[in-house]
Formats: sequence, structure tokens, C-alpha cells
Amino acid sequence: MAAVEPVVGEPAAVADLGEKRALLVADVHAGIEIGLRYERGVELESRAAERRDRLCSLIDETGVDRLVVLGDLAHRVGAPEGEERAELETLVAAVTDRVPMTLIEGNHDAGVAEAFADDIDVIDPRGGVLRGNGGGPHGSGVAVLHGHTRPDPALRSADVVCMGHEHPQVRLEDAVGGSRTERAWLRGPLKPSVFDDDADSGPKDGADPPSDGPELIVFPAFNERSGGTWINVEGGSFLAPFLPEGLDAGDAYLLDGTRLGDFRRI
Repeated sequence: MAAVEPVVGEPAAVADLGEKRALLVADVHAGIEIGLRYERGVELESRAAERRDRLCSLIDETGVDRLVVLGDLAHRVGAPEGEERAELETLVAAVTDRVPMTLIEGNHDAGVAEAFADDIDVIDPRGGVLRGNGGGPHGSGVAVLHGHTRPDPALRSADVVCMGHEHPQVRLEDAVGGSRTERAWLRGPLKPSVFDDDADSGPKDGADPPSDGPELIVFPAFNERSGGTWINVEGGSFLAPFLPEGLDAGDAYLLDGTRLGDFRRI
């Protein structure tokens, strides 16, 4: 059985691939401060160096053989250029000086694969399966996708499916009405009908036995400024075309490992 274990206190996990191990992160959104400047006129001091150093430190501390980004390595939708491209070049160079890098194409990664074709391996947005060499044909094991599309039906036999895109977060309130926002993990059994190509509006009939599908792990965003999906707020809207209907049950966890229980009841 494939194993994916979160790194305590971090929005990252280590996948055991047999002879190899990979560090998985999602939604790095490199260049977010540059994007916010152009998109919204918001001026924020860049944290690019801090995020890069944190990512490289995680690679070093976990002793992995590869970094896998579950989509949205870049922030701006479109081919990277100017300051954003420079930030990406520095980030990719820092990572690949340590380990090979794999990117599952996200909805923000248009042009990234082409721009860095000589530096990173790329997996189609509908997903693939990680193996000892970091990638390969479909089959059982650790499946990866971004989450803005339905997964490839061939991933149905995976032990676990890892995705990003949602940036799950929870709002926690105290006894006196104060509140805070925390990034969170979401884990639960994925309905097999999620993999049906003709399922346009969610799984059919809601009758799939939960145990028949792989475990789904929705990763928190690596970028702390990228916002996200409120998974415990009434009216919160999921982004993936198969969530939340594709989960019969799912538990939320904070980065420190605290289990919050069923995300629908938090």
C-alpha cells in the first residue's frame, strides 16, 4: 500500500515510492506578489526568497529523491515573463541543484512546461502515477493531479490520489467570538464514479461504496498568500468539478496534525 505522510507543521508531504521518496507540495504560486500588483494594484513585499528557502530546506531535511509540485507552480495565468519568469528561474534552479523536479500542469501553468522543458518533467493535468523514478505509466500507487479537471480514469486503481487546486482552509472561532484562518488538509475515500468521463455534474446516484475508491488527499497551498476554499463555512464553494460530491466522508487536519474531524461538521 502506498504511503503519503504529511510533514508536521508544513504544507508538504513525503510519498514513499518503494526505492525512492518524493516531496509533494501544491500551489506554490511563484510570482504571486507580482501578479497581485498587476491584477489588483496591491503592493506587497515579496516573500519569494523565504518560500524558496523553505522549500529547499524541506528537500534537504526530508532527504527525498524528487520534488513533485501538484500544479500551479506559477501564479499568473499565461506564459511566464519578466519578473515572474526571473523568480521561477531562480526557484527551479535552486530545486534542481538538489533533486529532479516534476510538475503536474495546473490551470495557472500555461507556458511553464515549455519555458522550463529542459529543467523539469511534466505530467498532464489529468494526472499520472509516481513511481521510483518519479513518473511513469498509469497503475496502482500514488496518483497525482492538480484538480481543475477530472482525473484520468486510468488512475482509478491507485492506492491514493494527491491533488492541489482547492487551497483548503478552515475558519476557527473561540468562545468569545474571535476567529482565525488556518490552512488544512482534507482526506477521505474518493468515489470510483469520479473517474467516469461522462460524469458532468458529479458522481451518479451517490451509491458508490466508499471503500471501493482510493484515498484522496487534498493538499493545502504551499503559498500562504494564495487564499483558498473555506471547507467549513456555509456557502463555501469547492473548485474541483468532482468535489465535495466525490467524497462520502472526509476529515480535515491542521498543519500541525490536529484532526478536526468530518469537514462537513467542523
